[in-house]
Amino acid sequence: MSSPEVGGAEDGDGILCVRAPETWRGWNGIRYKTGLSAKNVGSKRLSMNVATVPPGGVAYAHTHVDFEVMLFILEGRVRHEYGEGLTKSMDNEAGDFIFIEPGVPHEVLNLSDTEPVIAVVARSDASEWENIIDYPSERRPG
Repeated sequence: MSSPEVGGAEDGDGILCVRAPETWRGWNGIRYKTGLSAKNVGSKRLSMNVATVPPGGVAYAHTHVDFEVMLFILEGRVRHEYGEGLTKSMDNEAGDFIFIEPGVPHEVLNLSDTEPVIAVVARSDASEWENIIDYPSERRPG
């Protein structure tokens, strides 16, 4: 017997589930698979989804206002250029966990021209797409 759906999530009366979503949303050079957020499970403090940075892709510089982000790299190799002026960098690959503090400017680069980067992304903000502001980047299209 299936449970009723709430905003696209299966409602199990206290446990909600989004099963194998195929819906994608594009933002800032990244594709996001539908995950969990205030919109579909009524979360108050968290959101989570799967992000894909295409081969050679860039998620242009931005900052997260007053929320934390944790990532787990499932596939691929990525570089975060970060800090004031994006002068620092850290390379990560499949199996790495990453934590980004609120307010840290960062730009994300897929290090491969042939393979995507796929990561689970968790945020301490239930809205997912709000509270993110652009940061100056020489790579951002005019």
